[in-house]
Amino acid sequence: MTDVQSVYQRGLGGPPAGPNSKGSKRVAVIGAGACGLCAAKYLLQVGFDVTVFEIGSQIGGMWCYNNDSGRSSAYRTLHINTSRGVTRFSDLDFDDETQPFPDHFDMHRYLVKYADHFGVTPRIRFNSEVTRVHPAFDPARESPNWDVTLADGSVQHFDSVIAATGHLTRPLHAPQLQAFGGTYLHSHHYREPEPYVGKRICVVGVGNSACDIASDLCVTSPRCVLVARSGVVILPKLMFGRAFTEITARIQNPWIPRRLRQRLIRFLVWLVHGDMGKLGFKRPTELTHVTSNATVVTDIAYRRIAVKQGIVGVEDRTIRFADGTAEAFDVLIAATGYEIDLDFIPPEVLKVADNALPLYLRMVPPDWPGLFFLGFFNTDTALNMVFEHQARWVREILLDNAVLPEPAAMRAAIAERTRWYAGRYKHTARHTIEEEHVHYLTDLRRAMKAMLARRPAAKRAA
Repeated sequence: MTDVQSVYQRGLGGPPAGPNSKGSKRVAVIGAGACGLCAAKYLLQVGFDVTVFEIGSQIGGMWCYNNDSGRSSAYRTLHINTSRGVTRFSDLDFDDETQPFPDHFDMHRYLVKYADHFGVTPRIRFNSEVTRVHPAFDPARESPNWDVTLADGSVQHFDSVIAATGHLTRPLHAPQLQAFGGTYLHSHHYREPEPYVGKRICVVGVGNSACDIASDLCVTSPRCVLVARSGVVILPKLMFGRAFTEITARIQNPWIPRRLRQRLIRFLVWLVHGDMGKLGFKRPTELTHVTSNATVVTDIAYRRIAVKQGIVGVEDRTIRFADGTAEAFDVLIAATGYEIDLDFIPPEVLKVADNALPLYLRMVPPDWPGLFFLGFFNTDTALNMVFEHQARWVREILLDNAVLPEPAAMRAAIAERTRWYAGRYKHTARHTIEEEHVHYLTDLRRAMKAMLARRPAAKRAA
């Protein structure tokens, strides 16, 4: 394990797994992307009977380009934002062909390797769409028993279900933008630049996809505008010849105050990019999910991309901007985010309201034991690392090594977490699932310590 990778993996959580007295427990994992594969791997290692249901025919989820599941938003030039040393799982490295910042081909190849290496692949049922997950038990009196219904009408029974289907599959559209009279598409459906050569393009949004797509298209466009409706911090990919995420990993420690970490990172960004306001962006007044991009700042400096600070109207192909100007465009690409898509979960089990999930520590519905949601968060670091923390955390519960709090206590914790983030982050659909990873992983460790203490005395002694 590299030094920087060990920094990110410190305190992975929980005691050594086992012995497993629940070896016959059947667990369904929905989704064969990075999160689902990680969960399945950790559960298989302790002897659980795991079945992974995958809607398409490929491993990799988001990272399988043109995935026949229809759920991937990967475009041809997509690279992950964290370096390979930070992105890898703790117990398997990338192959030698992988770039310093893996692209989707590297990521897909790695996830296939991961699934094969840890024996997950034989447990995957491809082309198996889950249409309903329904409780077949009374949580007040009975042990968990879940019915999983597939698109072919078949029903299977499990002791536990882990939903790992991701939250970047159902585009969130802005009706105002859909009135555009030219070519309109959500960034979810963007794949390659060739169809847009020579066209005037407006990209709405300033997240990772928006900046990538604008940089993709600007070199062959007579006019490319990036609309940044809110303030933004754009992290560089490299600094002093090193991956920026490897540099910032050194300050991602709970003993460094959160505000100091944020100030240090913003100072480093300023050293690389200077004043973002001079590039046309608003200065952030609230915390937001950061953007990471290697080229968009240069494209703006070279005037290949113009920055606007909002749209006030759309009339046919003409877009009126907040600065009082108006321009005609051929293409409008809306990088306006996503809605959480959990149609297979009945609303009486989990109701998605305002794109928020009422889950204890982003994973547990308080009133329904045996059901877990992994990977439903945005964070400021490599996702694979946080997936491992979540998978090991859930594993201890399924092993009966750890006992969850009472439902009322979990609901109170959910409300407190919601208040904490609402007081710090911008109030948008994207930020309802925002997590600062140092804060989150600290909370996971504290919760696990308390849950281990709730075990019956006989099991603690064993």
